[in-house]
Amino acid sequence: MNRTLVPLVLVPLFLLAGCGSDTQTAPPSSGAPATTTADPAVTPTSTPAGPRPPTSTKEIEVERTTVASPAVTGARFGRHQGFDRVVIDLNGEVPGYTVRWVPELVQDGSGDRVDVEGGAYLQLTMSPAIAHTEAGKPTWTGGPIFQAQLGNVQSVVKTGDFEGVVSVGIVLDRRAPFRVLEQKNPNRLVIDVAH
Repeated sequence: MNRTLVPLVLVPLFLLAGCGSDTQTAPPSSGAPATTTADPAVTPTSTPAGPRPPTSTKEIEVERTTVASPAVTGARFGRHQGFDRVVIDLNGEVPGYTVRWVPELVQDGSGDRVDVEGGAYLQLTMSPAIAHTEAGKPTWTGGPIFQAQLGNVQSVVKTGDFEGVVSVGIVLDRRAPFRVLEQKNPNRLVIDVAH
């Protein structure tokens, strides 16, 4: 009876060995990282185990003093799985900031309404911060309205650079949960808004 079992055990092993003949093996890596090109507006930031969409609509306030007022140098935005991301680039330390819901966007200093339509508005206010050089030249060029047209974020708006305060409005289709992240090297503030 033992002689009958040996051939029966060997048959599946031979069949498994034959299955590998049609598979392809990747060549050894040269050590250089793989690169891909994609539309930056839709590049996902996470794998299934990566960042999840934000879940809170609570306003945020962080108080902080810095040795020198950091300069806002730009804003970037992109659509990700479940949320849109707005990145505010900084030259210097991350300042104190608030992110709150507002009924409309207005220009700092003058109080004039910004002519941009949306279903909801988030206002980011950074202090102390600047968006200009000592000579008065802007460190964040373009705008003041930057069209995003993402899942929920429609526009990013420069609303102020006045008396050590820089303000940025985020125009949304609808009010939704959001979160704020501080990132380093280079320093930046990240605002994620759920779709």
